[in-house]
Amino acid sequence: MAVPTADITAPIPPSAPPAKPARLGSLDAYRGLIMLFMASGGMGLAQVAKEFPDSAVWKFLSFHTSHAAWVGGGAWDMIQPSFMFMVGVALPFSVARRTADGQPFGTQFFHALWRSFVLVALAVFLATGAKKQPNFIFTNVLGQIGMGYTFLFLLARRGWKVQLGALAAIAVGYWAAFALHPVAGADLDLKKIGVSPEGVKDVILPGFFAHWSMNANFASGFDRWFLNLFPTEQPFEFNNGGYATLNFVPSLMTMILGLMAGGALRSERTPRDKALWLVKVGAACLVLGLVAGWTLCPIIKRIWTPAWALYSGGIALWLLAAFYWIIDIRGWRAWSWPLVVVGMNSIAIYLGYQLLPSWIRATAKTYLGAGLFQGTYGTVWQHGVVLLVLWLGCWWMYRRKIFLRI
Repeated sequence: MAVPTADITAPIPPSAPPAKPARLGSLDAYRGLIMLFMASGGMGLAQVAKEFPDSAVWKFLSFHTSHAAWVGGGAWDMIQPSFMFMVGVALPFSVARRTADGQPFGTQFFHALWRSFVLVALAVFLATGAKKQPNFIFTNVLGQIGMGYTFLFLLARRGWKVQLGALAAIAVGYWAAFALHPVAGADLDLKKIGVSPEGVKDVILPGFFAHWSMNANFASGFDRWFLNLFPTEQPFEFNNGGYATLNFVPSLMTMILGLMAGGALRSERTPRDKALWLVKVGAACLVLGLVAGWTLCPIIKRIWTPAWALYSGGIALWLLAAFYWIIDIRGWRAWSWPLVVVGMNSIAIYLGYQLLPSWIRATAKTYLGAGLFQGTYGTVWQHGVVLLVLWLGCWWMYRRKIFLRI
């Protein structure tokens, strides 16, 4: 029997272009959950809790639906780190997709620069509101992402060792900048840093941790110089919440952890090994964050201490692992559809939440009656209506395949 032979004269077919990465359902669902939590405004539960000062249940709900005064944090404080973490997770997939589409490095780099500019510009726009002149404040999450995004993009094209090295360098360098900054003396004027006598015990820290006291630290000192370079209605002295422009530096740690997680999810590991990687690295970050928080610097979200970056990053890794296991490994997807609708339009719902709640509440009172929104639980109904309208807006966009991208 004759053996068929290959036709050596036939032209060699061109190599197939790299396959585009599949979309992670778990990432969309996780992002959707976080954005819905943000858009809920905590359902006003922290306000309702004031009516029940002796209730342990309401204290718990208040703690997890409002920001910590300074040290520590609950579920509400996980919104921003989760959002920033997911920016890092998505980046390897975005780079792979653009590469598969044939985009050269230069095109991708200039897109990263443009995205950084737009995000920072949006942050200034949102901070300005109806003011008479632009309010150059960069602590908004979009501004924080924008200021670090181009550097993150460059790291996305490097291996995990370089990424880990960058993370460690940021942690050590930023910690040293605070630790070497002079501690405020006993003559500290609390009014000049926006601290009330009642709040001193929460935000002015003792001993070595005093280097991380509210508005009396390295980052707040930088802002008193940097923000006054911009035109302002009055000189900048302090941020009411203690937030700082330089938070974008340590928050890069959070985005780099996401970048490494995205790389692991795109790797050749089995799905089970990918989930285990997320769990193990998350546990390591949690342990390191807690140990650092007890010894080197406090766990503070408002100035994004390295301890906070590791601690919150560990939680974000565990949350992603849970979503990945349930949705992408077990295949239980149907329940997550309401989250995916929002997760695929995260910028849209973020801008909607920043710009529309007052109008939504006023319109709801007109058509549903103001009485519905009064009383102890009136604030819950107000936040619920805002959340429902914003979700319906995302659903409308989803059905028409309208996805806001930058």
